[in-house]
Amino acid sequence: MTLADTPDISVHRSHSAKRHSIIDAAASVFCREGFAGANIDLIAAEAGVSRQTVYNHHGDKENLLVAVVREITERMSAGVFETLATFPDKPVDLEAELVAFAVRLNQNCMCNRDGKFLRKLLQAEGSRYPELFAGWREHGPAKTWAALAARFARLAHAGWLEIDDPDVAARQFLALVNADLQMAMIFGDTLSEEQLRQAATNAVRTFLRAFGKARRNTT
Repeated sequence: MTLADTPDISVHRSHSAKRHSIIDAAASVFCREGFAGANIDLIAAEAGVSRQTVYNHHGDKENLLVAVVREITERMSAGVFETLATFPDKPVDLEAELVAFAVRLNQNCMCNRDGKFLRKLLQAEGSRYPELFAGWREHGPAKTWAALAARFARLAHAGWLEIDDPDVAARQFLALVNADLQMAMIFGDTLSEEQLRQAATNAVRTFLRAFGKARRNTT
């Protein structure tokens, strides 16, 4: 292969960097201005690219919103499943390990930048453009619930929990984990490590009062 035949890696990197910059800038502008108040010029300026570059990548503002929701959903799903890989399948101290897991889940998924973007977009545009969030419904919460339910079912089988319906337990666990944080998240507050840990502790203790049982004697 000659030098002339070698792919220009810098071009690909530049293209990828521009794409990510446009998506992040568009998410920020849509959240701040709303879909109606946002415009391509403002998004281009925030992304540090030309107006034409935005059009070349996405065509128009509506296609850009679709791309933003899809990209953030994919990134959040990746974060969720990376965090689910740390679920305490074989706990020694179930309460402490579930608390630590719940803290990671909020830090990596709900309270990070993408989580804030998606929450604001849902609040602002979900009722007006429900079709835009159909993919998020299918690939976001539904997959998370199913994956978490499977893990709780394994804990129940091992004698740590008493659960009739793992799907219900998974949904209630996630609801409890976010219960103390809802107001702060609505207003976009930055949550401290201590706030996240206290919310997780409250959630896990309530969850275990409902579903926990003494570890069975396996000896």
